[in-house]
Amino acid sequence: MACLDRSLTVQQGNQEFFGRFGGDTAQPCGRPFTDLVHPSVQQPLLRKFAGLTEGKRDRFTSEVLAVGPDGRAFTASLSACAVRSGTPDVSAIWVMMASDGEPVDTDVMPSRKKMLSEIDARILEGIAAGVSTVPLAARLYLSRQGVEYHVTCLFRKLRVPNRAALVSRAYSMGVLKVGMWPPKVVEDFVK
Repeated sequence: MACLDRSLTVQQGNQEFFGRFGGDTAQPCGRPFTDLVHPSVQQPLLRKFAGLTEGKRDRFTSEVLAVGPDGRAFTASLSACAVRSGTPDVSAIWVMMASDGEPVDTDVMPSRKKMLSEIDARILEGIAAGVSTVPLAARLYLSRQGVEYHVTCLFRKLRVPNRAALVSRAYSMGVLKVGMWPPKVVEDFVK
């Protein structure tokens, strides 16, 4: 269990929460809560928290992919509740996470290294949006062969056999922002 302020910064928590995310009471305090979850769930989670802080809802529950201090991902059930102290405005948010303790395959949880060039990022966005090679080449001022070359490089970087698997892997790694159309690459992955 943890207490967040309106900006979703961890203010306090119980020993179990701190043990799961940092080992001692100093590490998670002062960190944004979104740093504790996988990039693929950050955007949808921020929308749900916005509903709390804007007064549109009092609580929500969600399954999340959280990230421990060692970088290993694990699944958890998250419940959040808005705290109001005599005013309509939210003064704090209580978060309770129940972990099943089952770690997730570490291949799904990449380091957030800058692995894509700017052109690779635009090509990945185009593929995720369903744009075929020729229109994508025209949009990016490349030849058809140039686009195919970059697509093949993306296949190798993400270790996938085809375009559908490329998009699926990019979402699972958090490279593409969830819940956004047209698809956008998270800038942390762009060189």
